Amino acid sequence: MAAETPICDFGWKAPAFRLPGVDGKTYSLDGLKGPNGTLVMFICNHCPYVKAVIDRIVRDVNELRGLGVNAVAISSNDALHYPEDSFANMKRFAAAHGFTFPYLYDESQEVARAYDAACTPDFFGFNAKLELQYRGRLDESRKEAAPLGVRRDLWEAMKEIALTGHGPREQIASIGCSIKWKAA
Repeated sequence: MAAETPICDFGWKAPAFRLPGVDGKTYSLDGLKGPNGTLVMFICNHCPYVKAVIDRIVRDVNELRGLGVNAVAISSNDALHYPEDSFANMKRFAAAHGFTFPYLYDESQEVARAYDAACTPDFFGFNAKLELQYRGRLDESRKEAAPLGVRRDLWEAMKEIALTGHGPREQIASIGCSIKWKAA
């Protein structure tokens, strides 16, 4: 079921976390923080919206690193009911797509709840003070990648954040598959 992200809550502080990565290391928000910004992305392996843009996400993260913006991807889906999103499959997905950033597993779903993550992909762009400045889409892609040459909304927003500390006031919500929550 498709879901959309809420409007950016400018200045909202990034909740801390400590999660295992597919590379065998454990990561914290403080250890991942970039000097000019931090991009926290909620993704998963099976979502057609993520699959359509994963190569663009990797491209943008690699380019943003040059602006002092670090990035991390987190999968919070219920892997019991969505086995394609298991930790073992996360390792394969990251390797297949050449991730150059940590891909973390939020098995308890506590981090997704703390961030109020709504869908995959869900992008949270923070400035150097870990204040939220962007909660929008990657670009105009949906279940299929948009044509090359479309506006790179996420990249442009994170560049602005890296250079000024502030995100754009006009943002278009990300759309994707809803987070697959565990039964209560």
